Order: sequence, then C-alpha cells, then structure tokens
Amino acid sequence: MPLHRLSAAVAVVTLVTLAGPALAGRLVPAFPAEVPSAVRARLSPVVDRASLATRIQGESFVARRDVFEYLVEHPEFATHVTQALRVARYRIWRTPTGLMLDDGWGTVGALEVVYGAPGVRVMYAKGEFQQTVLPNIRGQAVVTIDWTVTPAPDGKNLIAPTVGAFVKLDNPVLSAASVLAGSIAAAKAEQEALRLVRVFQKTTRAIDDNPGALLESLRHRPGTPRRELEEFGRLLSVPAASVAPAAR
Repeated sequence: MPLHRLSAAVAVVTLVTLAGPALAGRLVPAFPAEVPSAVRARLSPVVDRASLATRIQGESFVARRDVFEYLVEHPEFATHVTQALRVARYRIWRTPTGLMLDDGWGTVGALEVVYGAPGVRVMYAKGEFQQTVLPNIRGQAVVTIDWTVTPAPDGKNLIAPTVGAFVKLDNPVLSAASVLAGSIAAAKAEQEALRLVRVFQKTTRAIDDNPGALLESLRHRPGTPRRELEEFGRLLSVPAASVAPAAR
C-alpha cells in the first residue's frame, strides 16, 4: 500500500500543473531528448536509478492553448484556480527557497521546475508521504510533461499531452520492493491520475463557461497572487475593472 500511495503522489505532482483530460495508454518511459545535458546530469541520480518509472499518453482535448500553457507556467496560481472552483484540495505556494506542494492527503514536499521550453516542462520534487501509524515514506521524483498542439474550431486548439514520472524511494527496502512490483505501482498511479484528471476537466469547463465568476471568486480568495490574477483576467478577455486587487 505505501508504494501505491507514493505513486499516487507522483500523479498529483504531475497533474496539478496539467489541465488536461483522461489517460489513453502507458508508453515506454523516456526522458525528453531536448533537455540540456547540464539538467540531465543533475537529474540522473533519480532518472537512472528510479525505483519505478512510467510514461502516459493522455487523451487529446480541446482548449485555448494560451490558457492551458498559462496554467502550466504558473502552478501556484493554477492551484488557486482549482481550489476556487472547489474541485481539488492540493495547493502549491512560494517560499523564500522555492515552491512547496501539499496534496491535501498527506503528501508534502518541495517542487521545482528545472527546465521549460515550448511544449515541454521538467519538474523535480522531493518530499514525503506523512502517515499517522506507519513511518513516513520519503522519496524524489522527476516529472516530465510534453504536449503537441494542432488547430481546432472556434479559436481553440487540440492539445495532446504526455506525462512521465521517475520515482526514487529513499528507503532501500521499499526501493527494492518497488522494482519487483513496478508495473503494479505504475498501474495504481495511472488509476489515481485518471481520477485527478477528471477534476481538471471540470476546471477547464468552468473557465470556458463563466470566466467572470471564476475571477470574482479568485479576487476574494486570500493569497491569490495579484499579478497572475490580473494577467489571467486579461488572457480571458474579462474587463480590467472586474479584476480588482486580490484579498490579502
């Protein structure tokens, strides 16, 4: 069970920045070839010695490319959006040392976007799953998100995402066990990811249906980053007067 829960945590880290829909199939794990050698070398202790690895082809979905990529680019703000819509518990916030993640179900840790280019993001996460009875489970993960975009009607785009994850458990005993049960753990991660992706389907639909209501809710939400709120309002073509300073 601990392996399953850690796999689910990886899905949370991956999908909290990916406003896309359901999973279509598992692929052979692969690290994006375009990632610079310096970044690759930094991440190799996790990627090359992963306790388990998975790569998933998501189903293509229709959305505005600029809105999708804005949420990918601003994971902290993206969690304010999902919480304002009451479709998710997890949150990401900024500290003097970087981003932190809390999935709302016991997984907490640091999150860093280590590489970004058109159509690809690579993130590094280090944290633990906190339990009340059993010892906490600590580990590291490298998460990759890449996507292709093709035109769709009404000024939108068809976005085809692929998500990959490499997980290295800090506990050698659990790590050895996960090698033997890697396919089972990966399958469990995909099941959890599918459930989470449905949450983001609701988010995308809500943004399309009533962007003004969403921005009004964000305006009254304590801690909503003001700069991102104003930028997102302009992106959604909502009058600037509707995007007043966020509550502090």
